[in-house]
Amino acid sequence: QTSSPCLSCLCVCGSSLSRCLLTWLSHTSCALPKSKKMLMTIMRRLSLLLLAGTISVSAFYLPGVSPRNYEYGEDVTLKVNKLDSVRTQLPYEYYSLPFCVPDKVYEYAENLGEVLSGDMIENSAYRINMKMLTACKILCKKTYNKHELQDFEAKIRDEYHINWIIDNLPAATKYYTEEIDDEGESNYESHYAKGFPLGFVATEEDALPDLEPGVAYLNNHHRLILYYHQDPASFVGYRIVGFEVEAFSVKHSYEGDWDRASGPQLSTCTALNPIGRNQKPQPVSGTDSEEVIWTYDVQWETSNIKWASRWDVYFKMTDSKVHWFSIINSIAVVLFLSAMVAMIVTRTLHRDLLRYNSPEEREEAQEETGWKLIHGDVFRPPVFSQGLCVLVGTGYQLIGMSVVTLFFAVLGFLSPANRGGLMTSMLLLFVLMGIFAGFAGTFLGKIFGVENWRRLSFATSFAFPGVSFVIFFILNAMVWGEKSSGAVPFGTLVALLVLWFGMNVPLNYIGAYIASKRPAPELPTKIKKHPREIPEQVWYAKAPFLALLGGILPFAACFIEIFFIMSSVWMHQFYYMFGFLFIVFIILTITCAEISIVATYFQLCYEDYHWWWRSFCTSGFSAIYLFLYSIMYYYTKMRIDHFVSSALYFGYMFLISLGFFILTGTIGFSATYIFVHKIYSSVKIE
Repeated sequence: QTSSPCLSCLCVCGSSLSRCLLTWLSHTSCALPKSKKMLMTIMRRLSLLLLAGTISVSAFYLPGVSPRNYEYGEDVTLKVNKLDSVRTQLPYEYYSLPFCVPDKVYEYAENLGEVLSGDMIENSAYRINMKMLTACKILCKKTYNKHELQDFEAKIRDEYHINWIIDNLPAATKYYTEEIDDEGESNYESHYAKGFPLGFVATEEDALPDLEPGVAYLNNHHRLILYYHQDPASFVGYRIVGFEVEAFSVKHSYEGDWDRASGPQLSTCTALNPIGRNQKPQPVSGTDSEEVIWTYDVQWETSNIKWASRWDVYFKMTDSKVHWFSIINSIAVVLFLSAMVAMIVTRTLHRDLLRYNSPEEREEAQEETGWKLIHGDVFRPPVFSQGLCVLVGTGYQLIGMSVVTLFFAVLGFLSPANRGGLMTSMLLLFVLMGIFAGFAGTFLGKIFGVENWRRLSFATSFAFPGVSFVIFFILNAMVWGEKSSGAVPFGTLVALLVLWFGMNVPLNYIGAYIASKRPAPELPTKIKKHPREIPEQVWYAKAPFLALLGGILPFAACFIEIFFIMSSVWMHQFYYMFGFLFIVFIILTITCAEISIVATYFQLCYEDYHWWWRSFCTSGFSAIYLFLYSIMYYYTKMRIDHFVSSALYFGYMFLISLGFFILTGTIGFSATYIFVHKIYSSVKIE
């Protein structure tokens, strides 16, 4: 048990993760037993890793990108992006609704990740000039028929949000949360939510007299608040460092006849009388025709935020303290359990080796039960050995993709500022890592005595990518039927097939060819001709129970980060905690390796030599808990009421869970193979 100064240290340092860990670990009054020296050393090293990860997160977010300096009065381009909704998960092109359209609509170049994400970036009719204020500027006047009004109403009831972009910054809505500081006083902190609502549906709680409950209202006036930074000592001009939008619904009225050339005078909005929340809103429900006037304001405000830090407000989390403490608790619990398990296994295994190798006790040991008695069967190839080779090969492909992606993400190359960069990188890295899949699968096949390495190579290159492509194609067809911009076009599907057949399959074959030319690894024991009979196992030593029990710990090591990642994917939030994600990935790797080794060791002690598949499933079954958690997340966090949206959610979560099963299973299997090979190489076999 730790002393009270240690506990107070943890409470006081809660606001700074790295400072708290370093202070706690260096606190001399924390009396720890001598048996925990190893755990203390591990925690000290982990604190340095956490410090490095924290520094990486707060560093400059996108190396190699230079800011743009604007002159006074220079045109500032506003780009429009997709309409998205948390309720439907179906993005739509901005001009799929009858907004004000510029003279000529053209699309901006997009990378593969943006296309797969459903982004559709186009130009707009808005005119903005650097540091020039605009009040109640009319964009256009449109008369909508019943069908167009129903389209607006349907999107409003589905809670669709509009996404704009200025100088690569997404439009955001500012909101405030009440935070309690260490002294117990309440403070209000500002946060950003991506995009802004298309409209709203009035409820009975709304206090404004002009609102009717159940009626949908359209936000047809937008106040653009742009923040700029100026530093004459460093650069000339102005840099945009913030982009907020306030959306209003107002039923505009004007005096006289409408003459856009002469500039109609709006009676509902002037430079001295700006739009407010108390004005009569613009309904789109219950009418066959409606005249809507679109207007906007442009406000410029100076800011001390530097260009390199302008994305920090997007990454600011409302529950950061919970996040920090949960990460620390998970790491502490997992490391403590891992250290205890490692000491138990090391001490028990060391005693077994002394007993088996001792000349005085060798004859007595042969009459007892133990893992040495199955030395002639422990390396016997399992059933469906080629299937295991395919999974392990694919697992190394996923591991390579994950490690390289996290490495570049921690360095800052995969910031959300680089839209689509993360998905593009993961896809290309998965294809390039096909060479490791072919090598690992074929090399394991040589251990099992698989002779047809070509067939094994093609099975590895077609198994997981084939299942993923089939599910993706079916879901894409469903999205296509909804006329969503999230539907991947035919040309992109062809590009994906070219990446698969033109790069992944050949690289897989090259890796398999290299492995086929290498000699088969020498096993420490020979396989007997006739398999040994396995004794009757107790219920808690059987495969299903151990696999389900073993999968809990790897999932517990990372479920907090899984929550934030799922919120980023399905709740359209920004995620940029790659430093901590890298630490969690290391913890997950250690946990998967140790839990598989421990389960396999006790299995061998019960003279059960069918460990190949069990070592894979023990850590891989954490994917079952991931999928179960996604079901709970669906019913507690999501508000989806469309069949296609539900199919998208569960289809992609199944693919993610399948990939997680293969990745964690491969980690556990690889560690277990090294462990089994090592212990049977250390024992004397007569």
